Amino acid sequence: MKIAIGSDHAGWQAKEKIKAYLKPLKHSVSDMGTHSEESVDYPDYAYKVARAVAQKKAAFGILVCGSGIGMCIAANKVKGIRAANCYDTLTASLARLHNNANVLCLGARLIPANKIKAIIKMWITTPFEGGRHERRVRKIK
Repeated sequence: MKIAIGSDHAGWQAKEKIKAYLKPLKHSVSDMGTHSEESVDYPDYAYKVARAVAQKKAAFGILVCGSGIGMCIAANKVKGIRAANCYDTLTASLARLHNNANVLCLGARLIPANKIKAIIKMWITTPFEGGRHERRVRKIK
């Protein structure tokens, strides 16, 4: 599966760990930046990842900033994106099951690295449930 990934300076270290986690799982990872801890504006990277997903250049996107909140707000401005700020495996599961979320947002300053891996695994492996949720997702569009 192709996954676009991006972060701001606060999420850069976590993003690097996420890339290392995904590659052995045979996922194709497209790193859209940033590439250091130098201060940057998170909306720039949220937009790059969200556009890649919206244009079907990636199946999913993962965004990391300090809290996940700013990235989520920015990504959701792109048509066709359903970004979810998840902080545990339950919210990751529900974001996929009920909302068919296509961009996962994470807070590097709030979630320990080992928990981030579990959240990503749950989010990637959980299918959209459809049914009554399909009607609701269509209304979001």
